[in-house]
Amino acid sequence: LLTVTVFLSTLTPKFYFALTVTSSFISGLIFVFEWWHFRKYGTSFIEQVSVSHLRPLIGGTESGPPAPAAFSAGDAESSRQNMPECKVWRNPLNLFRGAEYSRYMWVTGKEPLTYYDMNLSAQDHQNFFTCDTDALRPSDTVMQKAWRERNPQARIKAAYQALELNNDCATAYVLLAEEEATTIVDAEKYFKQALKAGEMIYRKSQNCHSQSPQHEAQLRRDTNVLVYVKRRLAMCARKLGRIREAVKMMRDLMKEFPLLSMLNIHENLLEALLELQAYADVQAVLAKYDDISLPKSAAICYTAALLKARAVSERFSPETASKRGLSTAEINAVEAIHRAVEFNPHVPKYLLEMKSLVLPPEHILKRGDSEAVAYAFFHLQHWKRIEGALNLLHCTWEGTFRMIPYPLEKGHLFYPYPSCTETADRELLPTFHEVSVYPQKELPFFIHFTAGLCSFSAMLALLTHQFPELMVVFAKACFGILLSSFSFIMENTEVLLRSSLWHHPTPG
Repeated sequence: LLTVTVFLSTLTPKFYFALTVTSSFISGLIFVFEWWHFRKYGTSFIEQVSVSHLRPLIGGTESGPPAPAAFSAGDAESSRQNMPECKVWRNPLNLFRGAEYSRYMWVTGKEPLTYYDMNLSAQDHQNFFTCDTDALRPSDTVMQKAWRERNPQARIKAAYQALELNNDCATAYVLLAEEEATTIVDAEKYFKQALKAGEMIYRKSQNCHSQSPQHEAQLRRDTNVLVYVKRRLAMCARKLGRIREAVKMMRDLMKEFPLLSMLNIHENLLEALLELQAYADVQAVLAKYDDISLPKSAAICYTAALLKARAVSERFSPETASKRGLSTAEINAVEAIHRAVEFNPHVPKYLLEMKSLVLPPEHILKRGDSEAVAYAFFHLQHWKRIEGALNLLHCTWEGTFRMIPYPLEKGHLFYPYPSCTETADRELLPTFHEVSVYPQKELPFFIHFTAGLCSFSAMLALLTHQFPELMVVFAKACFGILLSSFSFIMENTEVLLRSSLWHHPTPG
């Protein structure tokens, strides 16, 4: 220690300046290399080396689950061709405007629906509920204008005018159920009237649909109205607690109109079956609709993950799994979670309540934040009901991004993540909601560390150059404190060793 002290006292300011400049230069090179490695491979080089080479030497084990097998190249290519990049879909579980959206606005003063979302709904209503033969019936002519009205009161007034012209105008009852009814009970009453009128009109259209193309178009319109009414009646039953009745209505509807699978009625059925905790029936529905050739959805992927997590989540422990490794059932559950997170990476933050929910929009963008809001709004309770499911999700969901090829947009199991989702979600979701952006990999710790080290050493070099005498005094004082602390530790260690030998002498 005396020799070191004498050596430090002979050092000149030039030495300290050269030392700090060299340290700054070396740490800068390390920082540049770390940044380059992260940009190219998505991982920290220092962290990768420490995990791969140093951790086994100190007894640690790599607990990450094996990567799930990817689909074949042909399947992946076909899915890219079949799925449009940013298609907006009707939300299968959209709420009722009068009974739910309007009540939210009355309480909070915030508009839950955007103009873009409502405009899409207006276009849907015109496509579903109108046809070329409406000019032949005065009530349908009025309703054709009603669907184009922007003002809700004007639409409701037009619906009453249509009922004055024809008391059996099904679409007028549909509009009143959606927008005038302030409770689900009132909405159900209107829909029952719409069902009675719609079934009568549908039977008439069936009898004469082959007479001309106009009659075929009218049959398609009447079919749309009937399916829409039956589906909303099933949703009313679900909201009013008559879940088994709702399940039966949905099953009957899917059997009666099997070609209308694009309406995604099976997602309503899945949610109702989960509420009944009929997990075997949920698995049967998934077996039919969870297919690579069909457009995926968050409801399909995350429900499949929930069922597999249910088998292991109650007994799952990260500490135990890291010691003994994952069992086959746990690997399957983790792979299912990775698959779901890759399809829609926004959902976990809502399920884990890291982000606050808002009312779901009437339209969703698959793989987007709007779909995540819609899924979590209805399915969070089902995840909470299964003990340990959210804990398993919390422990594993972020591992997805380590498995996806870098950059993250390349994809792994699915077609590449669309780049336009953020723009579309901002149009679908209300302005007071913070739109979730596709998770980018955060900068590793060692990039922050090397950047700080480079900046700190560069600052020391600059100060040493500007104030050499003062920095030399500061450096010697720091070294003196370190040497005195080291000397104190060594002396105490020696005293403890002597005391131990005095009380416990060794033989001989």
